[in-house]
Amino acid sequence: MASVLVCSSPLIGHVTPMLAVAAGLVERHHDVRFLTGRQFERQVSDTGASFVALPPEADFDGSDLDKAFPGRVGLKGPKGIRFDVKEIFMRPGRAQLDAIHGVLAETPADVVLAGSLFMGAALLLTEPRPGRPAVINCGIVPLSLASRDTAPFGLGLPPMAGLAGRLRNRVLQTLTEKLVFAPVQKFADDIARQISGAPFPTFFMDWPRLADHIAQFTVRAFEYPRSDLPASVHFVGPVSQGGRRISGKAIEAELPPWWNELDGARPVVHVTQGTVANTNFDDLIQPTIVGLAHEDVLVVVSTGGRPVDALAGPLPDNVRVASYLPYDELLPKTAVLVTNGGYGGVHFALQHGVALVVAGETEDKTEVCARVAWSGCGINLHTNHAHPNAVAKAVRAVLSTNSYREASARIGHEIRMSRGVDELVDLVEAVHEPDGGRRW
Repeated sequence: MASVLVCSSPLIGHVTPMLAVAAGLVERHHDVRFLTGRQFERQVSDTGASFVALPPEADFDGSDLDKAFPGRVGLKGPKGIRFDVKEIFMRPGRAQLDAIHGVLAETPADVVLAGSLFMGAALLLTEPRPGRPAVINCGIVPLSLASRDTAPFGLGLPPMAGLAGRLRNRVLQTLTEKLVFAPVQKFADDIARQISGAPFPTFFMDWPRLADHIAQFTVRAFEYPRSDLPASVHFVGPVSQGGRRISGKAIEAELPPWWNELDGARPVVHVTQGTVANTNFDDLIQPTIVGLAHEDVLVVVSTGGRPVDALAGPLPDNVRVASYLPYDELLPKTAVLVTNGGYGGVHFALQHGVALVVAGETEDKTEVCARVAWSGCGINLHTNHAHPNAVAKAVRAVLSTNSYREASARIGHEIRMSRGVDELVDLVEAVHEPDGGRRW
């Protein structure tokens, strides 16, 4: 039995996949502690793991980031990533590291599992290996490692083949490190110096490279190919696929009264802004409703937990709304998913072979949306505030072109063949007992 410390920033999109990881470790009889925000205590306890609260200086209410961090309002692309990385993820790093040390002082851990943006784990990796546990970086966002074959993370640029592509990537990487994100790098260096007396050992976006292993929560078909990919990277697949149960209980949404209308008579277009970036339905949900009002489709809206009456005005006849919907049952009936590009939600759609229309430019969504277009499984609108005509045009194109569904089905097959949490638990066990079980 391994002693495992799971760490996550207090954001639902970060905590949710790590809850599935914790549940899988508990099912395999490992001792699991989970360090995250106080608002997630019940969810952590439901997995069977022991909850450990982040200190107040590293905790915040992630349900409305614009309210918690007013300086981020209106920022997108590199500017938005620069602000988010510095203020939301880096600034709590020292307090996160202190919390990790406190937990380990009580009971040592064999392995630390941390989301890609948990700065405390990055700082832990600056300590010598004999004096710290093994650290596995959990790829809850697209792979951010610098590569000669890819543009820098955050620009949303797909790969470019050949020598010209590598030259582009080298120039952009230099500009990104020395100019665009130089203030953020300096901030990371300052934090590291306070702890170790030395600057941060890598470019901050590249810190997962320091980890003993990287468990990326996707499949190869949905990640840019890299000829210089480190051997430490393992594509385990999405970890929440298949509706993993928590303590024997599946979280189920009640079927709405209009559910029997999803009978295949009209193509179903599902639109959602997720459970976090849904404070302003004018970003994507309202444009989709307006744009598809006169199309021969059934528009199914999920408000992500907000009241259904939060949608403004009378709704067109082809719109159906619910606060939550059971995705395991909805997605097999869905022809197109219109979404702002959350990593988990996109993978859930791909698992079911659903084609996508994506519009998101905050957090990691720029990179997720770029991969949707690159992989051929959908259309990227390249905006955070979609126009009704653009949504309607993209939905019509996806519905009328088989290649989008075929690409989604191809990736979905690879997802269904992946083992997700079980693959990650195998990795934990191999790290804990390197001479027993599977070799990595």
